[in-house]
Amino acid sequence: MTTSQAPFGVADSSFQAAGGEAGIQRLVDDFYQIMEQSSLGQSVRRLYPADLEGSRARLTAFLCGWLGGPRRYAEQYGGISIPRFHTRWQIGEVEREAWLGCMAAAIAQQGYAPAFADYLLTQLRVPAARIVQANSRHCPLAAIQEPSQP
Repeated sequence: MTTSQAPFGVADSSFQAAGGEAGIQRLVDDFYQIMEQSSLGQSVRRLYPADLEGSRARLTAFLCGWLGGPRRYAEQYGGISIPRFHTRWQIGEVEREAWLGCMAAAIAQQGYAPAFADYLLTQLRVPAARIVQANSRHCPLAAIQEPSQP
């Protein structure tokens, strides 16, 4: 028997592959747990408030809509420009790679099909790169660079 499923990124196929809202909540919970407990996450953990409840809710709501499911973020918080939102912090390559590393570890814990796990991490790299790019243009601290190495 063959089943026909839309490719990831079409309609709600990515949302369904992630396990719907409950699956996304598990991913987000694991992500923040990894960020809190691993040395990898230390460089980005400092950017978050002590209480992560709001951060968890926002990331879960964002990922629901971003993956083709209900647009929870817009319903609860309004519109957002991810790169512009993140210009309030100094976010460079180190922070981007730490965030993606924590997310990769969380994705690995979900039991996703390998094709979806690869797809999801690849897709997350796009806004992560845009955040670094926007931050380098808008964050006053990002303009301060260390001298180049000889």
